[in-house]
Amino acid sequence: MGPTLTSILLLALGLGTTLTFASSHWFLAWMGLEINTLAILPLMAYYPHPRAVEASLKYFLTQATAASTLLFATTTNAWFTGQWDILHMTHPLPASLFTLALALKIGLAPLHIWLPEVLQGLDLGTGLILSTWQKLAPFALLVQIYPANSTLLIILGLTSTLVGGWGGLNQTQLRKVLAYSSIAHLGWMVLILQFSPALTLLTLFMYLIMTFSTFLVFKLSNATTINALATSWTKAPALTALMPLILLSLGGLPPLSGFMPKWLILQELSKQDLALTATLAALTALLSLYFYLRLSYAMALTMFPNNSTGMPPWRFQTSQTTYPLAVSVIATLGLLPLAPTIMTLLIH
Repeated sequence: MGPTLTSILLLALGLGTTLTFASSHWFLAWMGLEINTLAILPLMAYYPHPRAVEASLKYFLTQATAASTLLFATTTNAWFTGQWDILHMTHPLPASLFTLALALKIGLAPLHIWLPEVLQGLDLGTGLILSTWQKLAPFALLVQIYPANSTLLIILGLTSTLVGGWGGLNQTQLRKVLAYSSIAHLGWMVLILQFSPALTLLTLFMYLIMTFSTFLVFKLSNATTINALATSWTKAPALTALMPLILLSLGGLPPLSGFMPKWLILQELSKQDLALTATLAALTALLSLYFYLRLSYAMALTMFPNNSTGMPPWRFQTSQTTYPLAVSVIATLGLLPLAPTIMTLLIH
């Protein structure tokens, strides 16, 4: 695939997300989601490997199912209300179908089965797009219809935090760990969506930055398994010293940046008299924190034998990856002191 075709596909990804953001009509929003899906499929199947082709097929079938359910829900809503406007999703039946369709699109539990397998079959660059950019358009629609599905959103959120923490405990493949991490973070976002959309956007913003940093570090060190993380010290010692902070920030360990959205979410749930929900969410966060600690231990406290696998590379890395990585790492580690300012901007 040449640079021209890659640029066209990336522009199509941006066009699909922008179309969904800007649309007030269900058909245009659905069209934007479909453009997104069709644009990422050639990127997923770029490497002629059976796992990549299998992942592309699974992703296509999943997204086609979600798109069909989405179109059925919007048609049903137009039948009940006579409106095709996104803000007129008032009937509980199409609203529930629409929420489940979007949950399937982004990989919320219990509709998450496809996400770890698809992400495992992709390279880290395409996996980064799937874990970050592809979440934006469905979330833009979820934010607009959230008041109609309060109980369903809480169930999806708690189930996702539990499955995301539990499923990542016994994984040795880094891409599957990041997939379950994505499921858990999406659960936190959906859990607070109906009470504070601004807090959901803050959590999504923090998740995008931390996941971007994590994928770029793994891509720079060319690591796809936990055992491969042990060679990081010999390749990039300074970056390996910072990486456990990024991983623990993903787990929400205080006083790192990832703790900020989790703490604010628990505080808001307590204000809404949902103390039991907040307690369950906090307990499931401990599961996620465990496998982040496991990755941190493998990366920072174990040393691979000094053989040809663990020797430093003979040439320097190009700046194409290191510049975005430096910016994202600084943002990941420095956003906690800016929490009051960020919340003020989001609310006002």
